[in-house]
Amino acid sequence: MSKVKESIKVGVIGATGYTGSELLRLLLQHANVQLSMVTSRSDAGVSIADYWPNLRGRCDLTFVLPDVDRLADNCDLVYFATPHAVSMHMMRELMNRDVRVIDLSADFRLRDIPLWEKWYGVEHACPEVVAQAVYGLPEVNRDKIRDAKLLACAGCYPTAVQLGLIPLLEQSLIDPQDLIANVASGVSGAGRQAKVANLFAELSDNFKAYGVSGHRHLPEIVQGLDDVSPEKVNLTFVPHLLPIIRGIHATLYCKPKDFSIDFQSVFEQRYKNEPFVDVLPVGVYPETRSVKGTNVCRISVQPVEDSGVLVILVVEDNLTKGAAGQAVQAMNIMYDWDETLGLNDIALMP
Repeated sequence: MSKVKESIKVGVIGATGYTGSELLRLLLQHANVQLSMVTSRSDAGVSIADYWPNLRGRCDLTFVLPDVDRLADNCDLVYFATPHAVSMHMMRELMNRDVRVIDLSADFRLRDIPLWEKWYGVEHACPEVVAQAVYGLPEVNRDKIRDAKLLACAGCYPTAVQLGLIPLLEQSLIDPQDLIANVASGVSGAGRQAKVANLFAELSDNFKAYGVSGHRHLPEIVQGLDDVSPEKVNLTFVPHLLPIIRGIHATLYCKPKDFSIDFQSVFEQRYKNEPFVDVLPVGVYPETRSVKGTNVCRISVQPVEDSGVLVILVVEDNLTKGAAGQAVQAMNIMYDWDETLGLNDIALMP
């Protein structure tokens, strides 16, 4: 497969949600990308600039119905920015046409198909393709991503938790059986849908947990942590809803095997060559606003020796590093471009 290209034609399947909007924003600013086709079943014929007013003057395409032949004829790479259990119905045909695919949904993230079917409540439409998917977390799978034909982009919660715990589990520095992740997300993580629980009056001035007994991102997180840990992990994962639009804040608790280790140095060394992971100085804690609209993940390491606990704090933008930005980062790797191409935005503050 020839990878090195000066530019490629890209299609996006399903860009009427928040992740899709973020993906369009990034792709339209990318020097090596020609956005050639954007699909929507519900809004075919609608101008993208009318649907997303921030794209006025930047995109003259209209939404069209998804068609495999048309996508294959006009695209080198296709993104899926669709809800779960959608991409699997088109994936076999697209891959048979030698189109490279980056899927932002969860359809191909879990290798255990019965486990996926349990959490997502439907039968998988093309289980034979799952083994071909490369999990899209660049800080772990960069070499595999380069040659990927199908990339399953990592989820937002899983990205934050894995980047916070992987440096410790890789070196077996913590007890893998006693991991806790309290993670809070902005409401855009719930998607662009009309639900009473998502109304401004319901969300504003409020903070709540959900999915405490089980969340569908849990098996994805555990799969990723197990892949790097010499021992099986046991994780308690509690997601929360923040009264903000975008951003994730993860507070991770673990028990070190030896408190004399310089954990700050462990993280600094692990991520020293990672363009989108920023390990903060000792005593500086990350804020969600510091990564808004960027592909940056910021991490702080805080030992609490009196309690025997090591606390890891992680922030990211759930729509960017947690979804669309990470997908663009993976695309850059797949085509041997500068990994930061199109992803150098500075966070919006205030």
